[in-house]
Amino acid sequence: MSTTAPDPLATLGALPGVADAVDSVRKAVDRVYGHRVMRRRSNEVTAEAALRGARGSAALSGADWNLEEVRRRTDFSGDDESQVIGAALRLTAEAGQLLSIWRQSPLRVLARLHLVAAGGAAPDDAVGRPRLVGESVDEPLIEAPLPDADEVAGRLEGLSGLILAGSAAPALVTAAVVHGELLALRPFGSYNGLVARTAERIVLIGSGLDPKSICPAEVGHAEQGRAAYVAAFEGYLSGTPDGMAAWIAHCGRAVELGVRESTAVCEALQRGAA
Repeated sequence: MSTTAPDPLATLGALPGVADAVDSVRKAVDRVYGHRVMRRRSNEVTAEAALRGARGSAALSGADWNLEEVRRRTDFSGDDESQVIGAALRLTAEAGQLLSIWRQSPLRVLARLHLVAAGGAAPDDAVGRPRLVGESVDEPLIEAPLPDADEVAGRLEGLSGLILAGSAAPALVTAAVVHGELLALRPFGSYNGLVARTAERIVLIGSGLDPKSICPAEVGHAEQGRAAYVAAFEGYLSGTPDGMAAWIAHCGRAVELGVRESTAVCEALQRGAA
């Protein structure tokens, strides 16, 4: 008799509509990777995708700056919006450096991401660790009920276990679940949205779907708008099959829009305009 444990992520991958979203994302990613510019100038596309992804993630966290302003600015130590932009840029730069650690200790990576995001902006004893009982959370976009510290600890362990166990589920499904669960938990006192979107990026890169990190889902999340982001996230919170499928499809559309953005960068490089 088989004693193989069920694979909850693979179960989500079998939800109605999810296979179509996965297939659409895979085709979009394959197309941009096949662009002729990627043969010679993929590093430039990666760098531009990182910048645009950081801008998109920051926009969802309330700092909706023009791309050229983000590109031009060098000091992000000023007001709250500047600090959010700086945190998003640091996180995007850090994501690709943490892949090997993610496969061994996802919780260590999440702690590192919060440390990088905070950049000294929060009290030292509150940085790089899940919040404790009674500690507040600054995450204005997400107004869902906040799980208590004990629930956060248990669910983080559960998420880590899912990642370490591996899954037959498509990368999009795993990335969407990691993103959604971190938004639901808001485990840190600050920058949870930025950390959640960076973790999604890490999964997409590490899974092999987007190994060169040229498909910034953060761009697509921002382009779909904050209202659509929150509405889709409410589907995740519901835990229903339809709600989960809608969240995964939303994340898939975000990747496709990120692909469109990087395709435009490739075209501009090909014309010599970027």
